[in-house]
Amino acid sequence: MRKIAIVGAGHAGIEAGLAAARMGVETCVFAINLDAIANMPCNPSIGGMAKGNLVREIDALGGEMGKVTDATFLQSRILGRGNGAAVHSLRAQADRRRYAEEMKRRLESQPKLSIIQAEIVKIDRTADSWRLTTRLGEIYNFSAVVLATGTFLSGKIIVGDISSDSGPDGLLAATELSSSLSGLGLELMRFKTGTPPRVHRRSIDFSKLEEQCGDAVITPFSFETGTENLENRVVCHLAYTNERTHEIIRRNLHLSPMYSGLIEGTGPRYCPSIEDKIVRFSDKARHQIFVEPMGMHTDEMYMQGLSTSLPPKVQREILHSMEGLEKAEIMRFAYAIEYDAVNPLELAPTLEYKKCAGLFGAGQINGTSGYEEAAAQGLLAGINAAQRVLGGEPLILGRDEAYIGVLIDDLTTKGTNEPYRMMTARAEFRLLLRHGNADGRLTPIGYKLGLIGQDRYEKFSCKQERIRGEISRLKATTISPGAANPMLKRVGSAEIATGARAAEILRRPEVKYADMAECVGGIISDRFEAEEVETSIKYEGYVSRQFDIAEQVKKLENKHIPQDIDYDAIQGLRIEARQKLSKVRPLTVGQATRISGVNPADIAVLLVYLK
Repeated sequence: MRKIAIVGAGHAGIEAGLAAARMGVETCVFAINLDAIANMPCNPSIGGMAKGNLVREIDALGGEMGKVTDATFLQSRILGRGNGAAVHSLRAQADRRRYAEEMKRRLESQPKLSIIQAEIVKIDRTADSWRLTTRLGEIYNFSAVVLATGTFLSGKIIVGDISSDSGPDGLLAATELSSSLSGLGLELMRFKTGTPPRVHRRSIDFSKLEEQCGDAVITPFSFETGTENLENRVVCHLAYTNERTHEIIRRNLHLSPMYSGLIEGTGPRYCPSIEDKIVRFSDKARHQIFVEPMGMHTDEMYMQGLSTSLPPKVQREILHSMEGLEKAEIMRFAYAIEYDAVNPLELAPTLEYKKCAGLFGAGQINGTSGYEEAAAQGLLAGINAAQRVLGGEPLILGRDEAYIGVLIDDLTTKGTNEPYRMMTARAEFRLLLRHGNADGRLTPIGYKLGLIGQDRYEKFSCKQERIRGEISRLKATTISPGAANPMLKRVGSAEIATGARAAEILRRPEVKYADMAECVGGIISDRFEAEEVETSIKYEGYVSRQFDIAEQVKKLENKHIPQDIDYDAIQGLRIEARQKLSKVRPLTVGQATRISGVNPADIAVLLVYLK
């Protein structure tokens, strides 16, 4: 039997299901409600700092999130342009319903993939398969299973002092599956997240808000998307809290389930509720609230930054205290949601549970937050589940290869005690992991796995050849003072007295690649290829240094650790190191170095033992 089950059809489950099916394995996706496939219970935005890099990597490997976002976005812009190329990242506001409909359509039309509306209430191991039982008593058997349960696992909605068993957006919660996972010996954690209120467009005075426009020239998420028909369709806005808002929140803190003790789960540090912001950042006079549309065919507006679980009456008072929102009509009240997750230290770097061969986890069940983090894990879990069934080598991406690699390595070596969010600061080799070179890093891998088609791969290869050829040309071409100085004078750069290599001139901060047309002619016209040429040359020294460090680190990554090693038998290891190494069971010495509580002296002892 070669069949894979995906439990859940959110952003993780979608990518897992599509990847497994495209790799030739019969795949079945189970969803509690088929109308909630690819649902966006929080802001329907994709990307952002570091998250946009994840989406580009998903696309470079053959995933779907970037393509569907390009087909359904309302506004798009590159963030971080004021900083270096390492932190440039794409963000798009999507049409919530169109995104879900388009993703569902792609699932339905995928060969070797079936979709069933059912709640999985039990999962157990038979002699040669995993057995899934639905609430209706149906039983299915599969070779491998990917759990992508999102916030549905024992979900509980909380507003003020009212709580009820529920998934996001009032959908049914998965109330029985947690006990099965505990019965398999997996350690469960309780996490919490939340959403802001949704407000009717007609009740907002936009003349009092700041406009936030998209980019004049659109950059798509997918390397396959053409740019000729891409355009922004909406303008987003900014509102601000004020001292009156803060006073209302402080006065009502005793009604917040966060502070009353009703909420038990741990919330995300980097996406706090508005009441948490007011308490933690009491010195700030105001906080930004992003007023963003939910879609082209709805008047619902999302109040990003105003996540709360305060009672409805207080939510109205908070909104009405802000300029431009004095008459805001709430269409959906904000809420907090608690849910079960499995300790990610239970996972191998393949996202397979160490105790349960053939059982994988992806998305918020692994302790992460965000659509992009979920989709990235879903893609890798789907790939590795398929590889397991097909007898292929698992895919483990290094920290120098992809943000996806950083994400999964952080989870499986360090764990998390709060919902994990991807950030550029977590990637020590972020200059190697630019959003513009994601295809150069990962498309060959996707092609080898069968997720990238021949036509796309040939176009990719030609693109890479053009970039390499232009870089070589600029390094080999010498420009005379007579040819270079008029351009240098125009851009405010020091003139040259003798001939200089074109690449050396381009390294100057004030010189752009487009300026080089005056000196060397024949520059690349495609803007994305031109950006890669310019970035590669300007940052060559920094990139080279990071690459050298990454190569040194890889020496430890290549030192494998036997999985049956008895750490208690290694003399010289501290007790804490023995405990942490025994729990995580790192595959390599490199992975062992990143485990919290294992210090350099412990690594030295381990290396001697292995030798």
